[in-house]
Amino acid sequence: MARVEVRDVRAPAWRGGFGRLWSAAVLSSFGDALRGAALPLLAATLTDEPLLIASVTACGYLPWIIFGLLGGAVADRVDQRRAMWSVDAVRGLLVAAFAVAVALGHASIALLIALAFALTTLQTLFDNASTALLPALVDRESLGSANARLMTGQRVAGGLLAAPVVPVLLAAGTAVPFAADAVTFFAGAALVATLRTGAPEREPRPAGSTLRQEITAGLGALWRDRALRGLCVATAVCNIGMGALIATMVLLVTGWLDAGTVGYAAVMTAYPVGSLAGGVANRRVVARVGRVRAVLLAGAVQIGALVVMGMVRSLPALVASMAVFGLMGMVWNVNTTTLMQERSPADMLGRVSSAFRTLAVAGAPVGALLGGAAATAWGLNTPPLLAAAFFVLAVTALIPALKPDVSVVEPDDGVTTAHVKS
Repeated sequence: MARVEVRDVRAPAWRGGFGRLWSAAVLSSFGDALRGAALPLLAATLTDEPLLIASVTACGYLPWIIFGLLGGAVADRVDQRRAMWSVDAVRGLLVAAFAVAVALGHASIALLIALAFALTTLQTLFDNASTALLPALVDRESLGSANARLMTGQRVAGGLLAAPVVPVLLAAGTAVPFAADAVTFFAGAALVATLRTGAPEREPRPAGSTLRQEITAGLGALWRDRALRGLCVATAVCNIGMGALIATMVLLVTGWLDAGTVGYAAVMTAYPVGSLAGGVANRRVVARVGRVRAVLLAGAVQIGALVVMGMVRSLPALVASMAVFGLMGMVWNVNTTTLMQERSPADMLGRVSSAFRTLAVAGAPVGALLGGAAATAWGLNTPPLLAAAFFVLAVTALIPALKPDVSVVEPDDGVTTAHVKS
């Protein structure tokens, strides 16, 4: 069977629903960044036990491992628009209640851990429903551009705009960032609720079908598609390397380079700046090499950037390599998501999406532990080199996806390319 690779043809129309979905996603990222910055700071005022403070962050990963596949199966059963605004409304109520508790002096580590766990559990449904909803809002040939604009907007809001706002909000009161986060959830829920997409068209479920059977069917669909299987394995392996890199970056900058907190801030800013450039450049890259090869190219360039991080003892070199790493990371993410939306059966997109995310999250904490062990055993500059080794494995896993007998799943349900009513 000849391979068919879909490429970007045009940008998505902002009217008809995509603009509202984009606005909701950007608001959510902004609020998440506010909460993500405020939670560790609050935790540090409540305890000086590193393990307890780390537990707050760990509980942001655990629900994906436990409930990720379930969230995808539920997303394929329900009206995705309704699921998204309902989840955002509930998350807004939870964070608002937490803000009140903080303002009244009732915050505790146990409450922080419970909040992190509950929010991420709800996110497993929201994120999978969002991935499955996007093809109903834009034309099929606009998916790549739509994903690039979504991810770029989220990176700007969460990676650049929120950072300078957090200190201002914290100066007004410890509870203020959480109250602001609650407002973004409610605003996002209102925006998604105004979408008019109609009920998704799906094949009737067999009598007696269970969530477990449906999850198994979704995993089977993922495994049978060579490109999706390769992308899934590659993403999981990459995230082991990412976990090793991110968990030890502060040691690389402040220890190996002796660049201090200013140097660390410069390095961490370089990544989102590079990501923005990647969102702009992605369409041109895909037009030249195609979507699967764009992912392969991104991984190969990231290997080079990681080697520079671990071998060149220079802050400017590290900042530049982090910018390149962020640029190619955006190319990787946009095209992986788009390929998943293009190739998955429409009625299984939520489950395929959940498999990707579950594997990705599972790899990160493993990589963090490996990175810490490598830095302890062989030096503070070894985690980037360890990450490079994992990226080599990931790029190797992508090679079978280039073989010519991989086909794209064509939509036959009228949903994938349908416009919503404005």
